[in-house]
Amino acid sequence: MINRIITIVFFLLLTFGCKSKKEKEKVAEISEKTAWETDFRDDFDTFNSENWQDQRIWVNNELQCYVPDGEYGTREVSDGTLKLKVVNVGEALPCDNLDKHGTQHPDTPYMAGRICSKNRKEFIKGKWTARLRLHGNGEPSMFPAWWLLGARNNEVPVQEPDETVCWPLTGSGEIDIFEHHGDVMKDHFTTGAIKSQGECDKGDWWSFRKDFPATLDEYHEYSVEWEGSDLVYRLDGEEVYRNEGEGDHYPEPMFAILNFAKITDNPMEGEWVMEVDWVKHEKRK
Repeated sequence: MINRIITIVFFLLLTFGCKSKKEKEKVAEISEKTAWETDFRDDFDTFNSENWQDQRIWVNNELQCYVPDGEYGTREVSDGTLKLKVVNVGEALPCDNLDKHGTQHPDTPYMAGRICSKNRKEFIKGKWTARLRLHGNGEPSMFPAWWLLGARNNEVPVQEPDETVCWPLTGSGEIDIFEHHGDVMKDHFTTGAIKSQGECDKGDWWSFRKDFPATLDEYHEYSVEWEGSDLVYRLDGEEVYRNEGEGDHYPEPMFAILNFAKITDNPMEGEWVMEVDWVKHEKRK
């Protein structure tokens, strides 16, 4: 109740009491901070299995194999950050990842890390934020991502009886907070929702998404929040994009995914790294 009163006071000050633009911006900043409280945060001092699990799946005809437990150095927690990597191990090795039709991934020299908070940390609406960077500003075939998926998604790992909904229907909807498509351009990321077309495996990838510039090798905060019926995407706290009216299409609990994929045949040597400082979810007070 006290927090609501404070928010109302700040709104009244913003509307009637502040004369300068600077004063109004300061009041708006304080009001925004009082509107949220954190109900989940991982600073990656360790890899906490109560928050995350490895996810091993083959999608989008990607070339990498997702491996568990940081094999080949693909998942590392050190110095207070999480590093997810694509690693070229130098020879094609068997991969046990399956696609949603049960087809096994072919042998590949590319090993990678992918984690999700499925059945660990799932939330309805609110605000998700991650502070992350890439080691480099982009290369062809890079496909790192920070995104959300509906908790009733029927893709592995299936661990609860209600995980029966196919992508991207309600219950298995997708929101992409940060993606970098290295084959397109450097120092850009894509953000936005996937529009369900009402059938299994039929999603419109482009209508509700847009590219924006960002220095990928520097830390930035990438977030999405539900504001009324809208989905609002922010870079370092500043709104860059909005899916008007789309928030109501995601009423389900959602879990977070962090992964680094290799999407095309362009060659790579060594390793690619996405470094994550922290992840948090907030709810309205």
